[in-house]
Amino acid sequence: MLSTAHTEMIITPPMTVAALAARLDIAFQPIVNVHSGACHGYEALLRNTAELGFGSIAEFFDACHARGILAEMETALREKAVAKFITLPHHRRTKLFLNIDNRTLEAEGDLPRRMRAMLDRFDLAESSVAVEISERHPLGDPAKAAATFRQFKRHGLRLAIDDFGAGFSGLQLLYSSEPDFLKIDRFFIADIAADARKKVFLAHIVNIAHLLGAVVVAEGVETEREFFVCKEIGCDLVQGWLVQHPTTMMNQLQPASDTIGRLARSERRIASSDQRIIADQISCPMPLALGAPMERVFERFRVDKSATFFPVVDEAGEPVGIVREKELKDYTYSPFGKELIANKSYGRKLKDFIVRCPMADINSKAEHILEAYSTVERSEGILIVDAMKYVGFLSAHSLLRVISEKNLAAARDQNPLSRLPGNSVILSWVSEALADLDSGIVLAYFDFDNFKPFNDKYGFRLGDRAILLFAELLTATVTAQGGFAGHIGGDDFFAGFRGQDCNQVVAACHALGEDFRRDVESFYDDETRGIGHIIGLDRIGNTVQFPLMTVSAVVVHLPPGRDQHSVDEVSRLIASRKKNAKAAADHICTVTLSHLDENSGHH
Repeated sequence: MLSTAHTEMIITPPMTVAALAARLDIAFQPIVNVHSGACHGYEALLRNTAELGFGSIAEFFDACHARGILAEMETALREKAVAKFITLPHHRRTKLFLNIDNRTLEAEGDLPRRMRAMLDRFDLAESSVAVEISERHPLGDPAKAAATFRQFKRHGLRLAIDDFGAGFSGLQLLYSSEPDFLKIDRFFIADIAADARKKVFLAHIVNIAHLLGAVVVAEGVETEREFFVCKEIGCDLVQGWLVQHPTTMMNQLQPASDTIGRLARSERRIASSDQRIIADQISCPMPLALGAPMERVFERFRVDKSATFFPVVDEAGEPVGIVREKELKDYTYSPFGKELIANKSYGRKLKDFIVRCPMADINSKAEHILEAYSTVERSEGILIVDAMKYVGFLSAHSLLRVISEKNLAAARDQNPLSRLPGNSVILSWVSEALADLDSGIVLAYFDFDNFKPFNDKYGFRLGDRAILLFAELLTATVTAQGGFAGHIGGDDFFAGFRGQDCNQVVAACHALGEDFRRDVESFYDDETRGIGHIIGLDRIGNTVQFPLMTVSAVVVHLPPGRDQHSVDEVSRLIASRKKNAKAAADHICTVTLSHLDENSGHH
């Protein structure tokens, strides 16, 4: 219910719409690339409604709607946002995300055309603006809404669904609107690292969005753990307090986020390996500019007779799709086709012939690129971008070669028994983690207790089964914690974690050890389980009792802001603590390594 004070604020002279808009301000919040931190765009957000006496921004718009001035107010605020946005020195390299209240879609008449005219006045390309449609208000007639969405796109504007998963229309809106961007509501992002169900939901949403050719934005990312999970699942862009709080100060908006850039670099080893393979297979056909005249398009196909399509990019160098020769054939082979299509009054332009094409970032894992390609039937291939800018094209044949090369490289770098990454990959992971002094890391080394007596009694085949059992348990534990698992060899394993709480990792290692101890008991015969030990010979031939198999762990915590430590230094520390771990009641020895001559906290 609106208060009387708010209603009077809206209608009391001389508080016209223009006067109200003048008292409001626009803040901007960056939306950045998960792989590089490069700023893809800024969402315009309303500020100063509290100074007008409103309890929230939503309450302000509800008051405008109640008094019948919502459409006029939104028009004034959009102009205010655009005028402020173009003061950014780098605005032509980014996009402006403008929110549209669904309640104005029908009331405003031909809104897409009028927005196009407004952008022309500010000399801002239509492709530089993404219109955000929120789920938080019902859309009314679905057919009319879909027609409005098509009009936005016909006028060259990008379309984004905001707050996806939080409102009325859900998958129907996603299906009917064919958006360029899908912004996942904060509900699915909050604490996602600790919520397995949210991970499953988000993974399916991302897959569906990519199937429909939409770029996925994770909204409300506030922690490093949320960022890493969103990146791993396949989100393309992130927005939230981890990147930057909304600001009205334009000089605080930078072309890239140092925070996201640093986090992306911190785990780029696997992606970098894939990137080299992908780069070798990319072809680089020169793209056509979205505003190119049709005469130039026909000329490109005439000159390059082997080409069946060309990529098309907007003013910022971002791909919008491809133009295919077969869509132009009706005009090519018609006696007056080329003249007709080039006629300005006829109105057919390059944007009318663009076909959507799957797109992937060059820093993505090869499997994610294959997934993006496979979601679109009869696609010529996949457009490859770097920080959303066009860099080349992967044909279906080239993509198969990428996957083949990746599989061969993976086979060389993994343990043949467990299929976990082997020593060379582990060494690379540790080296890069140690070099990042600003991030806290936790390293865990695992070694079986009493494995040799078990092997001697039951043979290598059952010994291998015990190793595989632990590998599966370790993989599940590390996946849940967002870490990295490796197999050093034999019964020696490794796990690494970035940005994780050490106490949580120690607790996870303890639970892992208990699971292994319980599960591996089933590998022993009934008699041995009953007495709780194996009778065998020690290294010098004495008959001794060996307890049933367990696993010990040395956990090394390297906090942020530490001194530089080498791999050899950490390895020596782990070796010196093995006996402590085996002697501990919980089979875990924890060491904090901060400054060069300091290590403490072990038990």
